[in-house]
Amino acid sequence: MTKRAALHTDGGARGNPGPAGIGYMLVLPDKTEIAHGEYIGETTNNQAEYQALLAGLERALLEGVREIDCYLDSELVVKQLNGQYKVKHEDLKPLWSAAIDLKRKFSFISFTHVMRVKNKKADALVNKALDSFLG
Repeated sequence: MTKRAALHTDGGARGNPGPAGIGYMLVLPDKTEIAHGEYIGETTNNQAEYQALLAGLERALLEGVREIDCYLDSELVVKQLNGQYKVKHEDLKPLWSAAIDLKRKFSFISFTHVMRVKNKKADALVNKALDSFLG
């Protein structure tokens, strides 16, 4: 049986919109952890959440991952990707579409909402990126 990777992502903006950062922690099937955080410019919190997921999924594909469980603390993004909520905000539609396109490249993918306390590593990467940029 193929082992699945796990992806924890977070995005955040200081102000909404405001300076924003993304972070992800990709845990490969062999337990290797790949951490990434970066400043992404001025955007909204929800846009940053999507951009973090997109970056993490793209990295997973580069690592050869084809089965993945994604954990996000954004209930909105999870429910939109799982088809429970419609994407109403025009700025989120292209990001949602990009996520759906990436979703098709995996043989298995899940999106699960977790509380921020269960997403500490990704959250810390966002804050580190923002703190580094903002001084």
